[in-house]
This record gives sequence, C-alpha cells and structure tokens, in this order.
Amino acid sequence: MSGAQVRQSITSMVYVNLHTNKHPQNREAVFPTRQSLGLMKSKLKGAQTEITRRIDEAKRKMGRVMQIAAFSLAEVTYAVGGDIGYQVQESAKSARFRIRTKQENVSGVLLPAFESYTTEGNNDFGLTGLGKGGQQVQRCRETYARAVETLVELASLQTAFVILDEVIKVVNRRDINSELDELDREEFFRLKKVQNKKQRDTAAQDVEMKARKEKKAAEEEKAGTSDKENSSAPPDLLGDEEDADVIF
Repeated sequence: MSGAQVRQSITSMVYVNLHTNKHPQNREAVFPTRQSLGLMKSKLKGAQTEITRRIDEAKRKMGRVMQIAAFSLAEVTYAVGGDIGYQVQESAKSARFRIRTKQENVSGVLLPAFESYTTEGNNDFGLTGLGKGGQQVQRCRETYARAVETLVELASLQTAFVILDEVIKVVNRRDINSELDELDREEFFRLKKVQNKKQRDTAAQDVEMKARKEKKAAEEEKAGTSDKENSSAPPDLLGDEEDADVIF
C-alpha cells in the first residue's frame, strides 16, 4: 500500500467516523445530569491524555526503528554493491504487508484502530541478493517491516486523537447539555406558573379582605347612626311615664 493510499484511507476513516459518531444509535446511555456531564468530560479527557501518551511513546519508538532501518539499508547497499530499490519494486507484484481496520468505543466515541498483518506465501523478491548480501537484504526487510508496523500504530493513534478532539465537544456532552437546557426551561416555566398563581391568589385575597373591611365599616357606621338616633329622641310629656314624687 502506497503512502497516498494510506493517507486516503485515513481521511476516509476520519470522515466516516465523524458522521457515524453523531448518529443517535451510537450514543452512550447516560442520564442527563450535571454529574453525568462531569463524568463524561473526565472520561473523554482521560482517553485523550492516554492517547497522547501512547503517541509520544510511538514517536520515540519510530525514531529508533527508523534509525536502525536506515543503517540496515546502508549495510544492504554496501553488501550488494548498489541500490536494490528498483529491483524490489519491479519484483513485488502484490502487497504482502497489509492493513485492516476495526473500531473501538471510547465513552460513546467510535475510534478507528489500524492493525497490520502479513500474507503468507507471498515472497516476490525472495531471490533479491541471491548472489551476495542475501542476509543483509532479509534483515533489512524485517527491520523495515517493524518500522511500518510502528508507523501504522502511530497513524492509528493520531487518527484516533484527531477524531476524539473533533467529537469531544459534540458527543454525549451535547446531548446532556441539550437535556439540561430543556430541564432548565421546564423548571423556569413551572416557577413562572407558580408565581402567576400566587399573584392571582394574593390579588383575590386582597379583594376579599377589602370587601370585608368595607362591609364591616358600613355595618359599624349603620350601627352608630342608629344609636345616635335613639339617644337624641325628646321625652314624651303625654306618655305613661310616672313623674317623680315631689316632697315639700
């Protein structure tokens, strides 16, 4: 597989996973609470930190392996007496070193993983270096196979890191935030309805209390007027009332 094909495969995988991770069926079952939101943030951040650590280790390993591979190629050039790159390219009919992909679910995010393998019985340039330098050619071949394995591992980690960085803001956390916003809106609407009901009840109580006060004041005023009329009435001289005795 050429470098352009590898890059195209990685790009396609990134595109597919970005759109696949947004599908509702790939969401992780979580209850929309603030605690779940914090837990999802921690899990995604932890996964991103772990991938970053593994990328750093893979890059260090790649540097050492590529250095060994370069020295091995120099040994082949010295042993054979020339560059065998053209001969190898002409002899290779089909790829012996191949890559397959799989998916890993990390906190609801589908991350691609590239796995390298070799096909058996495919050795098109086995006669390369038959005259001289055969051991160096075989050792160089194995060294570069390990180098390609390291590159595949690094490509898998970097692709997973890019996808995780892209979806960390939209997967699950977006769903939880939308649910929390909906709950906040419902709570605000409920509080608004309760407040309006309390205001109506208070207004009705005020009207009723005012009516009672007015009725009581009217009754008191009526009672006071009646008492005043009774106390101010003149005595009846022709009435049956007995006169007080007069003693001389």
